[in-house]
Order: sequence, then structure tokens, then C-alpha cells
Amino acid sequence: MVQKKTGQKGLPRHEPDRPPRPLHGDEGPELLFGSHSAVAALANPRRRIRRVLVTRNAAERHAAALSLAPALVPEIVEPRALDRLTGPDAVHQGIVVEADPLPQPRLDQIERKGPVVMLDQVTDPHNVGAILRSCGAFAARALVTTARHSPTGSAVLFKAASGALEHVPFVKVTNLARAMDELKSYGFRIIGLDSAGEIPIEVAARSGIPTALVLGAEGKGLRRLTRDTCDAIARLDLPGPLHSLNVSIACALGLYALARATG
Repeated sequence: MVQKKTGQKGLPRHEPDRPPRPLHGDEGPELLFGSHSAVAALANPRRRIRRVLVTRNAAERHAAALSLAPALVPEIVEPRALDRLTGPDAVHQGIVVEADPLPQPRLDQIERKGPVVMLDQVTDPHNVGAILRSCGAFAARALVTTARHSPTGSAVLFKAASGALEHVPFVKVTNLARAMDELKSYGFRIIGLDSAGEIPIEVAARSGIPTALVLGAEGKGLRRLTRDTCDAIARLDLPGPLHSLNVSIACALGLYALARATG
């Protein structure tokens, strides 16, 4: 059992040469680290925070955020203890939060205005996290993926999302084509994004009609059934000689184009 000592301001801290007990990762409670992700989670009243581990310097920087959970005493640890928890290449910025996953809505509970983004077997957690971040920037109402062939809840995804997980519902469905049909029944127009699309995305968009933007995995693109279920397959008209983009960049440009086209 790790012994605790009392540091400045009465906060407990772990011995510097001994790591705290392991945190959960992909299963059970979510592991959120980095200033943006951790502070956004602490500020979210819907989050049930289990533990906060923080270095002394980070505790001073984030005193206001830590005060949002007065019943939870942060554990003051040495930076190398967080290194061991998050991995040698992770940028934890001195703060790690363990929290229960957020409840996510059903498709029929998604707000029927603004865009929804749907991913067809996009599995890289860095890309999905970056897409979540773009969804937050462009007020997307949800990010929809399949339960299979998508990244499990991971600290890498949450770090890349930079706090967007607290604002954008992350919905997992069993079958993407059926989910697309269900959104159609609620009035959504489904636009698949492909570099060889028949029409520009600005032409495919319809003002006043909610849009679901569907993106496929890099290399594979949209699967045939996914393409057949879309109302339109659209492209981004780019001025340069290259037309194939990283999926997260394509998502950001697609959402920007939709925002410009639909007002």
C-alpha cells in the first residue's frame, strides 16, 4: 500500500519513487490526460470523476478547475509517476483524470440541426480524436461510429480530442447503413465524402436540412453499402494537384464547406 504524506496546502502526495496504483484504460473508467482534456472533464457537471492525479506545478496552474470538484482531493504525484501511467510518449502536462464514461444518446435523441459526422471503419485513435475536435469546433451534434471497426475508448483518442468529448456526443451503433437510414427517417440528408465524388460538397448541401457527413477509412474509403445508402457522394474541390487528404483534415474541410454552404 502506498503511503501518503501531506504536502503544501494540505494536499496528499505520493512518495516520489513509487507510482500510484494503476488507472483504468480502455475498459471501465476513462483515462483523460493533458490540460485541455482533463480540465474540460473537471468542468463538465455530467462527469463522475473518480480520481485526479496531478503534479504540484500543474495543481497550481489548474487550481480553479480542481476547485470544481471540492469533494475530490487531488493526489499530488511526481511527473515520472504520470509518465509510467500514461506511457513514455504521452504528453500528460502534469494532470490525469479518471472518470466514468459519459452517457451517450440514441440516434433519435440527436438534435436535428447542424451537422452529424459518421465514420465508416475509421480506426486510428489519433484521427478519431482529431475528428471529434473538429466536430466541437463546427458545432456538430454527434459523431457516430460502429461499435466494431472503430477505436475503443482510449486515452490517445481523448488526448487528441482536446476536450471535445465533453461537448460532442460520441455514439456507437451496430450497423452504419441502418444508422444512416434511421437518420434519413428523421430528415437528415446523408452526404458521403470522397475525392472522386460526383459533385462539390457545396452543391450537395441543402440549406435548412440537417446533414450527416460520412467519411471512410484512409485507403479503403467508403464501403459499397455505405456509398449506396448516401443521398449524394460529394468531393472537396481543391486547387492543388493532390486530392487525397488525411481523413481528419478532410472532415474539418468538409464541415467548413457545409457551414459556408448552409449558412
